[in-house]
Amino acid sequence: MARKHFGTDGIRGRANSAITPELALKVGMSAGIVFLRGEHRHRVLIGKDTRLSGYMIENALVAGFTSVGVDVFLTGPMPTPAVAMLTRSMRADAGVMISASHNPYDDNGIKLFGPDGYKLSNEIELEIEKLIDADLAKRLAKPADLGRAKRIDGVQDRYIEFAKRTLPRNLSLDGLRVVIDCANGAAYRVAPDALWELGADVIKIGVEPDGFNINRECGSTAPAALAAKVREMRADIGIALDGDADRVVLVDEKGRLVDGDQLLAVIAESFKEDGRLAKPGIVATVMSNLGLERHLAALGLKLVRTPVGDRYVLEEMRARGYNVGGEQSGHIILSDYTTTGDGLVSALQVLAVVKKRAKSVSEVCHRFEPLPQVLKNVRYKTGKPLDDAKVKTAIASAEKRLDGHGRLVIRPSGTEPVIRVMGEGEDRDLVEAVVDDVVDALSKTAA
Repeated sequence: MARKHFGTDGIRGRANSAITPELALKVGMSAGIVFLRGEHRHRVLIGKDTRLSGYMIENALVAGFTSVGVDVFLTGPMPTPAVAMLTRSMRADAGVMISASHNPYDDNGIKLFGPDGYKLSNEIELEIEKLIDADLAKRLAKPADLGRAKRIDGVQDRYIEFAKRTLPRNLSLDGLRVVIDCANGAAYRVAPDALWELGADVIKIGVEPDGFNINRECGSTAPAALAAKVREMRADIGIALDGDADRVVLVDEKGRLVDGDQLLAVIAESFKEDGRLAKPGIVATVMSNLGLERHLAALGLKLVRTPVGDRYVLEEMRARGYNVGGEQSGHIILSDYTTTGDGLVSALQVLAVVKKRAKSVSEVCHRFEPLPQVLKNVRYKTGKPLDDAKVKTAIASAEKRLDGHGRLVIRPSGTEPVIRVMGEGEDRDLVEAVVDDVVDALSKTAA
């Protein structure tokens, strides 16, 4: 069955256009019905980021869930990994995060978690899809069986304590000056508080959400402001989260970016030294730099690659028993602690290594020299540009030119109408040339 609503990371689209109150209502009703298992009183936990449209979607979801007899706990703004953790911790039947992650404010989305805190399987998503488009009038609860909704307190403190417990008990961040950029998003309270409680000298930016400024020139997708602040404040490290705080990138004391590939290298090496790697390797996607793969190989570790998307990374980790995985974009999954990417927990693991080695962040976090990598996006309106004959010819020609000298990865985005073209190799001029050829062909088709 073809997917109509779910993409690679839940349901996502433009608020009040693709993501409407009607759709959210039906998602709440449908997901509630799917998770009505057993005779107990069922409940769902709903968190959100700071987008203006979150209020609208939240209320529609509440109406949907309560209409089929499910109680609702509302957390207010909370990181996606916190919602996943709390769903499991509070024995909820399902969890929902209202967020479009790193997208601008006018997008929004609905991410669903099962009672175990993991994102839903394809099979369960398809069950929900069928119900969304069905007549559910006969599935509504009787008046006496309607669900209740309430806001719950203390969940921020619970998540902060959870994040702190992922570190050794006696570890302190005392002496570290940290700039934290929360992208005006879901972690704007919990992340700075967690760092301060661990002893760091904390400088906060991106902590004044107004409903519109989430991810706007801040956060993990726009780390220039963080880099400037680190240099200005002579900080030891900068941490940039995205809108829902499931991804992270760092900036060293010189203002240089540390991406997800470098973070994976740091964590993998640290886990190997401490005997914490479940298997001799990690999981990453086809987008991770070849330099990471070579660095891990020198340590006797394998890099297992998956399609792009943290759900594919996690599926591979669970299937093959790996406990470290992630993406170049900064989605880092440490399955000893979390069931999804957690930007704060990942940053804390790196800070622990910095403290342990008593070296600068630039020394600790630049583990390998990445090969030149060029990534360009081509937006399209309709159709399937990759099926065009001229595009196929351009791709075949580019791959032939790179043969033995690099990689070419071309894929449609799972969350927006964009084709991503990535080239990688030791000769940057060659890589740029082949990427430009493919982009040119795609642009003519997508126009």
